[in-house]
Amino acid sequence: MKINQFIREKRKELSLTQEQIAEYLGVSAPAVHKWEKGITYPDITLLPALARLLKTDLNTLMSFHDDLTDIEIENFTGEVDRTVREQGYDVAFQMAIEKLHEYPTCEKLLYCVTFYLESALFLYCVSEKEHYKQILEGFYLRMAKSKTAEIRDSALSMLIAYNRNREDFSKAEEYIKALPFSTINREEQLAVLYTQQEKYEKAKKMWEYRVLSGVKEIQTALMNMLDIAIKEKRYDDAAFYADKYEEISKQFHIAKWIAYTAHLQLAVEHQDSQKCLSILGKMLPAMKEKWKLEESPLYQDMNSNDTTIFSSQLSKVMQNDLINGKDFAFIRENAEFDTFMAEWLTEKSE
Repeated sequence: MKINQFIREKRKELSLTQEQIAEYLGVSAPAVHKWEKGITYPDITLLPALARLLKTDLNTLMSFHDDLTDIEIENFTGEVDRTVREQGYDVAFQMAIEKLHEYPTCEKLLYCVTFYLESALFLYCVSEKEHYKQILEGFYLRMAKSKTAEIRDSALSMLIAYNRNREDFSKAEEYIKALPFSTINREEQLAVLYTQQEKYEKAKKMWEYRVLSGVKEIQTALMNMLDIAIKEKRYDDAAFYADKYEEISKQFHIAKWIAYTAHLQLAVEHQDSQKCLSILGKMLPAMKEKWKLEESPLYQDMNSNDTTIFSSQLSKVMQNDLINGKDFAFIRENAEFDTFMAEWLTEKSE
């Protein structure tokens, strides 16, 4: 909320007229009217008295506190997403920057917008990524100093990834060591407490989240073990990890297309074009299928958005990689590749 809106709302809340405000401060009523319209602003020498009159503090009066609600932030992030899809990443990025300038101390806004822009940078095949990443990294550096654990730890994780990718390993290690360590799981303790209080819905939702988080951790571990096995040329082990990845993904009702990713990575490593096309023939159509967490008994109390848009966009990234990416160059030499792509693109347009 801007200062003019704040003055007007606080004045009305206290049942004061513009004339009364003017009289108390020794200014004219038209001056107060201009403040509330945002045409002019109070003289800096008047601010302490104005804050006392409105029964607030200077930080709040000057909009130095976070002043966007969670729903406003959620709506704005949705607006940024629509803008990316309809007008392009650059337009959406500039819109986000302007909003962040308008609310420079709103950490929750910075957190939501930055992480959305990070994911969209990958999903929408943006050119000149490094330019945007440089700005996003600056935001992560700001958030890494946050007193809010979720924001700080998420930012540190991204800084670790950024430095690891540029092979600045000493900096990555520095950020890793800055991560907090605790043997006590807050969510687990709360879930047990809620169960004892017979707040079963709250407890069940937290356990469901714990299951989903655990599955994601196992998937991450298996993919990393797969990567190490490939580097060490232990291909039997790599195949075993890929089988387990697919099995766990299916057993725990994760989006169907995700189950194929480990075997696809292994097929790419072997440059087995026939195997890749076989996997992609199952994986790409699965990306069009709707997947909602709450449709599974494992996650029925969790709310999720339909992932169709995300999967569809990821499908476009995959298409671009297949046509232009270096990793898939060997597949393009397969005589069946053109037929496969033509069939897939026909299915997508239907």
